[in-house]
Amino acid sequence: MPEVSTDELDERQVQLLAEMCILIDENDRRIGAETKKNCHLNENIERGAREGGGRRAGVPGRREGGGPTSPPPAARALASPRQRFRASHLSPSGLLHRAFSVFLFNTENKLLLQQRSDAKITFPGCFTNTCCSHPLSNPSELEENDAIGVRRAAQRRLKAELGIPMEEVPPEEINYLTRIHYKAQSDGIWGEHEIDYILFVKKNVTLNPDPNEIKSYCYVTKEELQELLEKAAHGEIKITPWFQIIADTFLFKWWDNLNRLNLFVDHEKIHRM
Repeated sequence: MPEVSTDELDERQVQLLAEMCILIDENDRRIGAETKKNCHLNENIERGAREGGGRRAGVPGRREGGGPTSPPPAARALASPRQRFRASHLSPSGLLHRAFSVFLFNTENKLLLQQRSDAKITFPGCFTNTCCSHPLSNPSELEENDAIGVRRAAQRRLKAELGIPMEEVPPEEINYLTRIHYKAQSDGIWGEHEIDYILFVKKNVTLNPDPNEIKSYCYVTKEELQELLEKAAHGEIKITPWFQIIADTFLFKWWDNLNRLNLFVDHEKIHRM
């Protein structure tokens, strides 16, 4: 694995780089584990697990193509000229890990957004959905039946980032809709390559955000989010690439049907973005 200095980065965020993420193939089959640091280095994302020597599970790490996909949309500019996600034919060789994105709505159907803190290593200062993180390679969060491990991880991170008491967001109230596969560079060193589980929650919650994780937060209506997206399009603010992808393709349709989300549940398809 490449050696990258973290001396200039936030100390707390550097400590989190030692967490073990779940390595998967492009069909979301677990093949091993690797540190958060190594999973987020562009060099490893591009070079791949077989060259990079990721820790392998007991199943072969061979990448198999196929699986249900949708035709990928054209690539678009995101938060800045350097932050462009790669559409179409994502390389099967790059380190790929499991992740999740939570969209939490209150009982007024407003969506909770956060602005990532300036201390974050990837996409600092960017606006994004309620919570975005990774399940860890431990027995509780590796459990795959009905994505219970991912939902437990979401509960953990909602507490860590936003201070939401864990009893307010039990896993059974976190709804798993579908998955997306995307790749994006944050800068010349760090990036993302994830299969992202889309999770919805509708509930009023108690908030006590950690300023090391979150710079600001707000609840928005659909119209207010549209205004935010317009500002991003004009370079006035920055938005994370996964949030841009989801907002462009799925979010408003789901938002219109918060009481009928079961119509949109698809646990078979991985949307290749």
